[in-house]
Amino acid sequence: MAYYRSAGSIPPKRHTQHRTPEGGLYSEELMGEEGFSSDSSLLYHRGIPSAIVDATPWELPDQTLTENRPLKPLHLKLHTLFPGQEWKSADVVNNRRLVLGNGDVRISYVAAGEASPLYRNAIGDECVYVESGEAVVETVFGALPARTGDYVILPRATTHRWVPKGPEPLRAYVIEANSHIAPPKRYLSRYGQLLEHAPYCERDLHGPAEPLVVEGTDVEVLVKHRGSRGVVGTRYVYPTHPFDVVGWDGCLYPYTFNVSDFEPITGRVHQPPPVHQVFEGNNFVICNFVPRKVDYHPLSIPVPYYHSNVDSDEVMFYCGGNYEARKGSGIGQGSISLHPGGHSHGPQPGAVERSLGAEFFDELAVMVDTFRPLEIGEGGHASDDPGYAWTWAGRGPQS
Repeated sequence: MAYYRSAGSIPPKRHTQHRTPEGGLYSEELMGEEGFSSDSSLLYHRGIPSAIVDATPWELPDQTLTENRPLKPLHLKLHTLFPGQEWKSADVVNNRRLVLGNGDVRISYVAAGEASPLYRNAIGDECVYVESGEAVVETVFGALPARTGDYVILPRATTHRWVPKGPEPLRAYVIEANSHIAPPKRYLSRYGQLLEHAPYCERDLHGPAEPLVVEGTDVEVLVKHRGSRGVVGTRYVYPTHPFDVVGWDGCLYPYTFNVSDFEPITGRVHQPPPVHQVFEGNNFVICNFVPRKVDYHPLSIPVPYYHSNVDSDEVMFYCGGNYEARKGSGIGQGSISLHPGGHSHGPQPGAVERSLGAEFFDELAVMVDTFRPLEIGEGGHASDDPGYAWTWAGRGPQS
């Protein structure tokens, strides 16, 4: 984000002495992207951010991916991954279950009731969509309240933890990139300001308001990072708590954006998915379909046309309302549909006729389109609805 913020105590000039009340020096840390050639922030620590006293392997949840072969559209029922009261002992970091992934992005799901350990992803940014529930995301930059409908954007290597609040589970749809996640370039001026045609603006983005300083010694932090055979983990122990930043400023920081602040773009006839885009990463985009007025040409067909998006796989997470094009398919709240490249997809039988004359769609979905094929994680296999591929025809191999 090229949107400058500052919080807490910082010196008037960067890379100059910033002293504690006792006369000592704070440790200045530059957290920056793409070497020294992109967005960055300067953080001022009470301790030394490089100091560790132990490092041991951290065994990640199952990261195995298998091909979607034979090639089929899939329906995954994510709520079945955390039945009954299992969520009460789960946390957002250790218990997320890998659903889909490729070399650019991994998609997981979790329902949690416990506070997570301190954690950072050193592979790429994370975009966590809060399907339901509330939490405080404590970060090295400060605390972020998160609520239903929030996207929580966590830049690569941001140390943080999730603390659920309230009696209900925190349901989180986790999009982990191998790159950075940002607003689409076409929404931005050449200097990084969100333009007038963008469906949201800087006022809708909420960063930490003040630093968060926590006391502690011998504090564990889980780090997800690259290994020779994929994603691996390390458990660091810091001599003092890493939440020791008294001030920071810059253009790189975690923030939230609530889906209710996305202003939908509509037209006389059906608008394609790019008008619903909210973020992008390397080789993937994130879109959201929100409640909106629909097509108003007198002969319009409000639901999508059948389409072969030959360069990408389409993942739709259904998180509210009633998605008109999927009525009759078994898809509901907490479902994912995967429509892979190479398979033409579109409305379920009867959906086109039912949509005629509609003026408003009350639906909410988060879409990820990837430009490399997605493979299936253990959570995807565990939540698969085996009959979905045959719902357009009304019969399949076991009929």
